[in-house]
Amino acid sequence: MKFSNKWLKSYRFLACALITLLFMAHTAHWLHIPTLQRMENILYDLRLRTTVVNTVDPRIVIIDIDEESLAKEGRWPWRRDKLAYLVDVLFDYYNVKLLGFDVVFSEPDTSAGVELLEKLASGPLQKDADFLSTLETMRPQLSYDDMFAKSLENRPVVLGYFTSHITEKTPEVGLLPPPVAAADEHPFSPLLFKEKSYAANLPKLQTAALSGGFFNNPNVDEDGVYRRLPLLINYNHQVYEALSLALFRTLLGKPEVKFITGEGYGNSNIDSHLEGLEIESFHIPVDQSGTLLVPYRGRQGSFPYVSATDVLNGVTDVEKLKDKIVIVGTSAAGLLDLRVTPVQNVYAGVEVHANILSGLLDQTIKSRPGYILAVELAELLSICLLAIFIFPRLPVFLSAIIFSVLLISEIAFNFYCWAIWNIDTVLASPITLLALLYGIQLFFGFFFESRKKKQMGNMFGQYIPPELVEQMSQSDEEFSLKGESREMTVLFSDVRGFTTISEGMEPQELCELINDILTPVTRVIHESKGTIDKYIGDAIMAFWGAPMHNPQHAAYAVRAGLAILQALTTIQKDFKAKGWPEIDIGIGINTGKMSVGNMGSQFRIAYTVMGDAVNLGSRLEGLTKQYGVRMIVSESTLLAAPEFTYRELDKVRVKGKHKPITIYEPLGVTEGISHEQLQMLDLLNQGLHGYRQQQWAAAQTIFEQLAERYPQDKLYPIYLERIAYYLESPPEIDWDGAFTHTRK
Repeated sequence: MKFSNKWLKSYRFLACALITLLFMAHTAHWLHIPTLQRMENILYDLRLRTTVVNTVDPRIVIIDIDEESLAKEGRWPWRRDKLAYLVDVLFDYYNVKLLGFDVVFSEPDTSAGVELLEKLASGPLQKDADFLSTLETMRPQLSYDDMFAKSLENRPVVLGYFTSHITEKTPEVGLLPPPVAAADEHPFSPLLFKEKSYAANLPKLQTAALSGGFFNNPNVDEDGVYRRLPLLINYNHQVYEALSLALFRTLLGKPEVKFITGEGYGNSNIDSHLEGLEIESFHIPVDQSGTLLVPYRGRQGSFPYVSATDVLNGVTDVEKLKDKIVIVGTSAAGLLDLRVTPVQNVYAGVEVHANILSGLLDQTIKSRPGYILAVELAELLSICLLAIFIFPRLPVFLSAIIFSVLLISEIAFNFYCWAIWNIDTVLASPITLLALLYGIQLFFGFFFESRKKKQMGNMFGQYIPPELVEQMSQSDEEFSLKGESREMTVLFSDVRGFTTISEGMEPQELCELINDILTPVTRVIHESKGTIDKYIGDAIMAFWGAPMHNPQHAAYAVRAGLAILQALTTIQKDFKAKGWPEIDIGIGINTGKMSVGNMGSQFRIAYTVMGDAVNLGSRLEGLTKQYGVRMIVSESTLLAAPEFTYRELDKVRVKGKHKPITIYEPLGVTEGISHEQLQMLDLLNQGLHGYRQQQWAAAQTIFEQLAERYPQDKLYPIYLERIAYYLESPPEIDWDGAFTHTRK
């Protein structure tokens, strides 16, 4: 960001626009901002708790398998003959209108011991006629599953089952009820929750029942709260309904479900999107995933609860259950059907389904119409325009009043839509955006301008030496954190074999070792007016030419590289005294056009450089090992820093590049180069010339002389090896003398 008064209005506009775009992207579900979503959930729960009716709906009664029932009737699961008796009592004695089970019967009831008796009949007692006759007579009374299935026949009973978004070891247990529709016939079905396995009821039970629905919730919010629940899921190319929807349709005589869809918004890959369900004269608003907002009436107890043991023993008054919709579920903690909801932290899962059924009957489901997104985006844009064009023109006191009025109006309008129109609109996004943009106006108007120098130090101090920060503060030059393209020089420094070194050291000792390496190297870079870009483990990345323009950036970088190698001698002595392994360093330097500025994400941002020239600098550092040198620079750096003497190493193509470049090793400032070094350079240049002209014999002779004179130098054996290869396999006719490196 540029620190100049004439840019203040532009920055204020850009800041407001950027934040608004982020909020709009979050509202449109193109970007997820977790904190904002948590705030939205909190405000949703607040609105819900504030507006719940807190009355008891007598139409729906919950038969509760509570702690009392478990104590009197025995632990769960109960025998199916007892459940059959429960169903018979509910329909024949209490005359209930509809019965639903928020439990699943996926395993056969073997408590009667029929299997054991049949083993005896086919084994030791197979010739006992009396035993076989008695067994055949008693069999119907001992088949509890058959008794339960018979009690369900020809009665309005809806069984529950659950699905899973993961593939279980046994992916299909029991029998699913008939689907609502074929998924392939409806373009919106890919947006429904796609389940991969299920545990349903025994086939004989599901076949006997009138309907069935899933009771699990594949759309629990990130904080584990049950705010919404899908009415439809997609399993195996079929659309299945939730328990609450199955109860609702069974109550109405199982009418057909009509799907209301919208066109031309959201995911462009989907032709149409689900907006609602039409069942006879009832309209059910859902989102594109088939999910509806649970219409909680209040805390647990919004529906009459009757203990299951009281029903079994005929204690309950007939009038409490006559012509009622009954759902069998549990509130016992040990049966694990307790949920976290916006109205209560511990809430019986069965009552969630009762709330949905009640809301379907009363048509009190909150909705998010297809047009509401456009309204919300327009709302956020309006707040942005107000912040940009109205707040800056107002005195502080008046702007505070306008801000307060807007904030209260926004909250009031949101509650009005919720309570009167049954429309759910976002609240956290507009009020947070309003507060942020108002804060930005205050920041730019009363704080930022007067704190320019201090902000500059805070922003650049972590990258560059304090002396440079002070120089920038005193300069009239405008400095920018915004991305721009500049001619700069980048340096990469890395410790060789660090992985091997680190494997044999304790963490605390390794941390001390890294600090002892990076501290003197960083000091050298700062003294050379370089900017530390980042530390990458044992490596350092630095650059010259930003944030302050420096026409000698290449010379400063090369000088820093040579100084690092000098500091390495001291580092090695210190390490030897501490008994640490000896280290070596590789340095790569390149000069060229680079993009520099604050780059990153909404979570972390840094002042850094990017571009091909930066990548090449990293590649050059990687080549130092292969050529047995400690520092390599590119030809562009050589041209920008001619006051140094360089040894030409090679003409190469690095990985990811097709155009060859010439690489060099800096030997030092030209004035300090010895006569012997100059002779070596002259001889090397002759050898390179012969090599590239494919004069193999002449080049080989020269490199052999150099290798003999400098046996520790790894460069000359490299060329001797290449020449030997080319003598056997000559290069292509159009060979340009470049060597291609396939590794970074």
